[in-house]
Amino acid sequence: MTPSNEHKNPTEAAAMIDVVLRREKNWEELWFYQKTVVLYQLTYTFTSRFLPKYGDRTVDQMIQAARSGKQNIVEGMADGVTSMELEMKLINVARASLKELREDYEDYLLSHRLTRWQKGHIRYGNLLKFCQQHNKLEEYQPFFNRWDDEEMANTALSLCHYVDKMMKSYESWLEQDFKENGGIRERMTAARLGYRNIQKATIEAKDREIAQLKSEITRLQGELKYLKEAYQRQDFRLVLTSKTSMTSKTGQLLLIWSPVVESDISTKRAFLFRRCSVSSCLIRPAASGSLAII
Repeated sequence: MTPSNEHKNPTEAAAMIDVVLRREKNWEELWFYQKTVVLYQLTYTFTSRFLPKYGDRTVDQMIQAARSGKQNIVEGMADGVTSMELEMKLINVARASLKELREDYEDYLLSHRLTRWQKGHIRYGNLLKFCQQHNKLEEYQPFFNRWDDEEMANTALSLCHYVDKMMKSYESWLEQDFKENGGIRERMTAARLGYRNIQKATIEAKDREIAQLKSEITRLQGELKYLKEAYQRQDFRLVLTSKTSMTSKTGQLLLIWSPVVESDISTKRAFLFRRCSVSSCLIRPAASGSLAII
């Protein structure tokens, strides 16, 4: 860990480790979810137009299968924030429900002696192209009351095919994501260990900082001791780099200085002075850096 990361607060540190919760997906933007919305509304209209309102359990079964396909996608992706396992299970439940719905449409065509459009049928290619390129409900809804039962059933079968194919690809992506990133327990463990490592590094950095401050305190205490001893000796000294003597403004007083040998005390620090015993004058450093006799 680099020094710049050692003093991050917990909020910043959390961004440096693996997140525990997975990002929730916006299922409304997924094409296979959009197609299941179309399937549900199409099925509702189909059963209302072509199946008996009472006495036929197929109506409820088809509507519930279409609804289950759509709702389990929503629930699965919402639960996937904390559990990829649950998401995969619910996505598979959605696929199973739509396969059940597909079977109901195939049974309807067979029992009513209608044609199942397959490769070679004159309208099969255009139907596949339309279902492949269109996902939104508003693109299908204008036809709900215009198509006959054969057209609606074959459209529903094509939608079931594309939805199942896309959801299968999504399950494969989930499987790969699980292999690379693991599940919720692994992410929780990684996040906790990562945060503890950050805490440990922060404590170690603070310990080093404290040691440096103690060393600086010891150095300053030694310098203070030296200055106190100089003051007690009434030592009339000045730290100079070149000059060792100076004459008063009147030229009558000659002060002789013995420069302090350079040590760990900077030559730019403040200095100690005492009153001159010869002329009762007080020597202070002037603003220009020279000496003034007061």
